[in-house]
Amino acid sequence: MTNENTPLTQSDSSVELSEEHFEEEYETAAEYHRMAAMHFSAAAQHHLAAAAADDEGENESTARHAFQAFRHQLNAVQYAETAVMDNDSLDDVSDDEANNS
Repeated sequence: MTNENTPLTQSDSSVELSEEHFEEEYETAAEYHRMAAMHFSAAAQHHLAAAAADDEGENESTARHAFQAFRHQLNAVQYAETAVMDNDSLDDVSDDEANNS
């Protein structure tokens, strides 16, 4: 019996990460493209918020939004790369272009 307020231990979180990674293998390239777009959009919103905070001289808020923008950008690039790698039809196009050269 566990308590809902019990903090996760290292082994609990690693099990969750393994299960999460396993579930991701079944996502489609379209879902990866959507996730990339969502993260790029979130990054843009945080950049705009960082700019506004900078205009107001709010250094802490600027730094926080800049950090969040950077993290969203990293996630977006990762999803975009996965979408491209998972798209089998792109491999066929690259092979055809190489053969025609």
